[in-house]
Amino acid sequence: MKKLIFLIIAVLIAELTAETLASTEVKVVDGDSLEIGTRRIRLIGIDTPELFQECFDETGKSYFCGQDAKDYLKKMIDEGISQGFKVKCDVKDVDRYKRDLSVCHIENLNLNIEMLKAGYAIAYRNEAYQKIEKRAKKAKKGIWRGKFMRPELYRALKREREKQNPTE
Repeated sequence: MKKLIFLIIAVLIAELTAETLASTEVKVVDGDSLEIGTRRIRLIGIDTPELFQECFDETGKSYFCGQDAKDYLKKMIDEGISQGFKVKCDVKDVDRYKRDLSVCHIENLNLNIEMLKAGYAIAYRNEAYQKIEKRAKKAKKGIWRGKFMRPELYRALKREREKQNPTE
């Protein structure tokens, strides 16, 4: 019984301290990052290719898949704002770069989930999102239509190259 009461109190405290950001003034930084005013927001539970990350389509032709992811997110936001809606981000946590880790919506559209459904994002430490990712992969949507390097690995390799060749 004590554990149940503690759990209920913890949930209530989390709800009371939760923060929602809402605005029509939104800057899309990349496929999983936004800025609302001075606040930097990272879409929690997903990871998208880096802005200048190269991917390959079904024919083997290269393209900048991170730019495609950014464009898709921007399109969803611009369409929603043009219809009079605000982007609303529910802050869940803060990452090591001091970005607000958030689930963001425009009206009833969950932007985090829509990026996965369209195949422009992969699930990142989120089991529920992995099921959505699998459906996009099976349908060969977005990055799943060809070949790509997982964004996390791409960033790690880029950091390693920069250590090896600091003047480049």
